[in-house]
Amino acid sequence: MDPTFWTGFWHAVGSYWWLIFPIMGVAGGIGRRWQIASRERHERRLETLRLKSELKTAELQARALTGPVRTKRGAQPAPEAASVPPNELLERLFKEHDEITARWLDYELDVAKLIAFPAMSDGRQPLTAAFLRAKKTADALRPASADAKVSEQRVTEYLDAVGNYAVAFEVAERDARRLRDSTFSEDERKRLDRAQHMLKVALDESATQAERQVAYKRVRDELEGLILLSDEAVQVLETKVAGELPRGTQA
Repeated sequence: MDPTFWTGFWHAVGSYWWLIFPIMGVAGGIGRRWQIASRERHERRLETLRLKSELKTAELQARALTGPVRTKRGAQPAPEAASVPPNELLERLFKEHDEITARWLDYELDVAKLIAFPAMSDGRQPLTAAFLRAKKTADALRPASADAKVSEQRVTEYLDAVGNYAVAFEVAERDARRLRDSTFSEDERKRLDRAQHMLKVALDESATQAERQVAYKRVRDELEGLILLSDEAVQVLETKVAGELPRGTQA
């Protein structure tokens, strides 16, 4: 090849030596993004493994609370389980079932908690949806009373359902407390903050009637489109401020 070609080539390269800096910057940025993406994938895998481990631990704890469970359909219960009368076992299961439901309602009916932990009422969240499915199953399998005549298989199915219900709630609650308002945009988080502040005013007995009325309306306006309040939650909220709200105020 003609030596003059290489002379011209290196001369051209020398004229644009400064391009190496932006090229290095671009390459460095790509490398950093790849490292961040790899780290996020690794963290997601660790989070999945952690949740699976917690799910198993919570399941064992829940089953220890609700009583012994047969490991296989048709297998005989453990000796200590056989000695527990069916009605006594059902009473224990009813108590556990009601305690979990009460803990859930503590979020569902308390607007302040709904604002602080919105994932607990958001059925779009996978763990919350799993909890709601477990609740539906446990409610459907619950006998009418501890003295009701039900088969051993039905009791076992109900026991399993209550155990799953307890596990699902524990996992959903931990996830909601971890997420808090992180799934909302910055503007939406500001609206949640304003709603939380106005809620305190609406429930403040030292505030004037006009201040509490305005605050109550502001809470509903700020939450519109962000958090869906159940009719029961609205009724509880209105009851708390009923002393200052005029008769006939509607949701």
